[in-house]
Amino acid sequence: MRDTTEFTYQRRNPHEIGFTSSVNSGRDKKGWLRKHTVCGILMHSSLAVTLNGLPLGLAAVKFWNRDKFKGTAQLKRKINPTRVPIESKESIRWLQNLPQSVERLGQPDRCIHVGDRESDIYELYCLSKELGTHFVVRTVVDRLAGNGDHTISAEMRNVETAGQHLIEVRADTDEVTKVHLDIRFKRIRVLPPIGKKKRYPAFGSYRHSRGRAQPCGRPQAHRMEAADRS
Repeated sequence: MRDTTEFTYQRRNPHEIGFTSSVNSGRDKKGWLRKHTVCGILMHSSLAVTLNGLPLGLAAVKFWNRDKFKGTAQLKRKINPTRVPIESKESIRWLQNLPQSVERLGQPDRCIHVGDRESDIYELYCLSKELGTHFVVRTVVDRLAGNGDHTISAEMRNVETAGQHLIEVRADTDEVTKVHLDIRFKRIRVLPPIGKKKRYPAFGSYRHSRGRAQPCGRPQAHRMEAADRS
C-alpha cells in the first residue's frame, strides 16, 4: 500500500527545511483570501501488508522537500503535464518505490502494489510489467483504448453488471447510509498518452473495474480501478 505523507514544521528560517504546500490562511481586513506556504518535508512510503491486513513494515521509502511551491493548477497554465517526461516530475516517486519494494520482498509475482488516483501513471503500468509484479490502482484518467478511436469509459459503457457490493456512505452530517455498488469489469487494451506513444508501447491488457452507487438524496457515486490481473 503506497501513499505520500507531509511532515510540517515551524522554523524561523523555513528555507532551511523546504516547503510542502500552499494553504488558505483566512481573510485579511479587506476580505481578501490569504495564503502561505507550509514548511516541511514529504515522505512517500510503501507499506507491506498481508492479505489479512497484517502490517509487515515499510518495503520502500523516499524523502524530499521543495525549494519553493507552485500549485498544480498554476503549472498547468504554462505546460501540458502529459508531455513532460516522468523523470522531471515528482510523480517519479511512484516508480522509484516499485523496484525498491520488489528487491526487498524478493518475490515480485506475489506482490500487488495498491495506490490511489495519484498513482494512475502509464509509466507505472509499464514498469510493473517489466519487473514482473502487479498493481491495483484507483484510476482518474480516461485513457485511449482498443485501436485508439475510443476511450476506456466508452468501452465500459455497455458492459453488464457482474454483481453488487454493499458499502457505507457517510454524509457531511455524519449520517451513514448503506447502498449497493454495481460492479462491472472487463479486460481492455490500453494505449499510452498521445505525447508519449513513441516512447511507451500499448499495455497489452488490464482489467478495468467500475463501481456505481446512488445514495439517497446524493449525487451518483463512481469508483474506477485498474489491475493487471483478475
